Amino acid sequence: MSLKNYNRKQVSCVTVNCLNVDGDLLSLFSVTDMGFLGFFKRFNGLQKFNASLRAIPLGYVQSRGLSNSKLFHGGEETAVPVLIVGAGPVGLVLAILLTKLGVKCAILEKNTSFSNHPQAHFINNRSMEVFRKLDGLAEEIQLRQPPVDSWRKFIYCTSLKGTILGSVDHMQPQDFEHIISPVSVAHFSQYKLNRLLLKQLQNLEFQVCSPDSSEGPCIVREKQILMGHECVSIGVTDDAVTMTASYLKEGKHIERRNICSNILVGADGAGSTVRRLVGIEMKGEKDLQKLVSIHFFSRELGEYLLTERPGMLYFIFNTEAIGVLVAHDLKQGEFILQVPFYPPQQNIEDFCPKMCEEIIFDLVGLNLCDVDVQDVKPWIMHAEVAEKFISCQGRVLLAGDAAHRFPPAGGFGMNTGIQDVHNLAWKLAAVLQDIASPSILNTYEMERKPIALLNTALSVKNFKAAMEVPAALGLDPKIANSVHQAVNHGLGSVLSSSLQREVLDGIFKIGRLQLSDTLLNDKNPVGSSRLAKLSHIFDEGKSLQLQFPAEDLGFRYSEGALLPDNNQPGGREEPTGRRRRYIPSADPGSKLPHMNVRALASMEVISTLDLVSGDKVEFLLIIAPLPESYRLARAALMVAEEFKTSVRVCILWSADITRIESSSKEELTPWENYIDVQEIRQPSTSTASWWDVCQMTDKGAILVRPDEHVGWRVKSGVSGDPNTELRRVFTTLLK
Repeated sequence: MSLKNYNRKQVSCVTVNCLNVDGDLLSLFSVTDMGFLGFFKRFNGLQKFNASLRAIPLGYVQSRGLSNSKLFHGGEETAVPVLIVGAGPVGLVLAILLTKLGVKCAILEKNTSFSNHPQAHFINNRSMEVFRKLDGLAEEIQLRQPPVDSWRKFIYCTSLKGTILGSVDHMQPQDFEHIISPVSVAHFSQYKLNRLLLKQLQNLEFQVCSPDSSEGPCIVREKQILMGHECVSIGVTDDAVTMTASYLKEGKHIERRNICSNILVGADGAGSTVRRLVGIEMKGEKDLQKLVSIHFFSRELGEYLLTERPGMLYFIFNTEAIGVLVAHDLKQGEFILQVPFYPPQQNIEDFCPKMCEEIIFDLVGLNLCDVDVQDVKPWIMHAEVAEKFISCQGRVLLAGDAAHRFPPAGGFGMNTGIQDVHNLAWKLAAVLQDIASPSILNTYEMERKPIALLNTALSVKNFKAAMEVPAALGLDPKIANSVHQAVNHGLGSVLSSSLQREVLDGIFKIGRLQLSDTLLNDKNPVGSSRLAKLSHIFDEGKSLQLQFPAEDLGFRYSEGALLPDNNQPGGREEPTGRRRRYIPSADPGSKLPHMNVRALASMEVISTLDLVSGDKVEFLLIIAPLPESYRLARAALMVAEEFKTSVRVCILWSADITRIESSSKEELTPWENYIDVQEIRQPSTSTASWWDVCQMTDKGAILVRPDEHVGWRVKSGVSGDPNTELRRVFTTLLK
């Protein structure tokens, strides 16, 4: 339904806003349009939310695309097409992607400032591939991150100066060869990533605004990041989403503001207010574990570890304490210490700087002179996925931790969220620019929810693998949890809280005697048996894993905005919790395989992923230089114009051809949106051509979506009329 069909109306703009994204911490212990009728109608008559709001006249809409048109004439704009709630990595990345695609958006954030708590820190291959398209972000992360050799290992020990029980190197030689991906994984703290994302947004002319700098109760402009705004309510009509938010004035949330938008995306973290307000439930396992996160600096400790035993995670087990130390940056001496938390016997107030220092000293094995505790945060580990990712007639969507909460094992939280919005951004742009039907937004949930469920299962398996280590040492976390429950429910009604705490501390102290030097050594039969079991866990790869290439790069959408092959296998392979090899595939729903190619016009070497534009909603058709393939390409270019979208044609030449005489210009005139490239084969895969990697013949063709996932492919040519087939394809992709 086109916007230009609507008449001018008098409206009052309304609603707004916010919340922040809680990052995951890599640490642990013990299709029709019917539902969208009126999607682009004007927002009308919502003064009831705030009687003080004045009516703002709307002018005539000049074009079909919301994000490309001047929505209001004769007055200030009072709405944005997309309102993003939450200024964590997921919300910031979505804002960058949308802006690059030409979609106007604004961000609202609950907090008045950005956190310096490190939170998430592992960025997997697929997220780094997304970052490559964000104006050199991946390169900047790699330049700023600590050297790989300082974080590639997980170390298990009795203290940081004590006996090493085992270590696991999570980097393999192929991780640096860029054969399966043009970029490697990274170790980079979330707050540092946020700073780089904010820098990118500022380069795109975004402004960070405090509540005091806002222009009025209902003025929200594009390219604003409004800080200090907290969600109060969300209202949805056929015409718009309205959010009411309170914002800080003189340190208190007392003022109200109403902001309207066409789409609202909740990227506001694990405790999402957006999710709660629209009534979406979480399904899965709650309260897997409660922990306290202690953020501190110690250059003395960093220098020691950098010299003696560099690593990313240190799992420490001794008679005084148990914890996991996350080394965010050894050179800077920045750490997060995770320790088990047992409320109500323990209170977060108990973790004062002095107590935190004592815990740190117990785990380090010596008194450090420069420990500087920054902050302490309790958190609860869950394994849950939202029952739905899209609500309110397609106007409210969830992304990141608002849609799924994982155990931190494997670093899936932030990475899955980044890939959520990479899937969502081009679909929002296609709808708002009148390229696709609003019902394409339904495919966001169809595609991303199964991936969230898969990553939940994998992270739970990885978490359970991590628990095998303390269990092998005689410290079964299940027993610790059972003891805590017994104290809560058995003694809670009899003993005072202080006595309960003494009982709990006493029981745990007895349990930690399993870690004494007299027991845990090769000369003691029990200790020797436990150490042998521990060694077997490490040797067999049954401990906590860091990388999952098969899942990080090989996830595939089985339904959604794609046309599956008739013989394409259904279902998904269950996660094993072990690292598995990624096998590139051009099956519909899969990520386009990476291969280095040389652009014939410029001789520049690029990845096949670079052939997909990040600046507009454009599909990529990959063909070989064959007459029937050129015919298919002409049909694709013509049909794309009918669907008001763009297609770029890539003619991929074999590395075996020594002299190339391209006829692409003659074959594709009058169209000019094409590129000739030649494959570059890696020495280790010298016999595998592009079409071999894709398990196809060179008579086939691959149509790639704007998010670099295969939407359609034909293995050996189209048998019927290519125009008819391509109309069927684009109808399905843009339904």
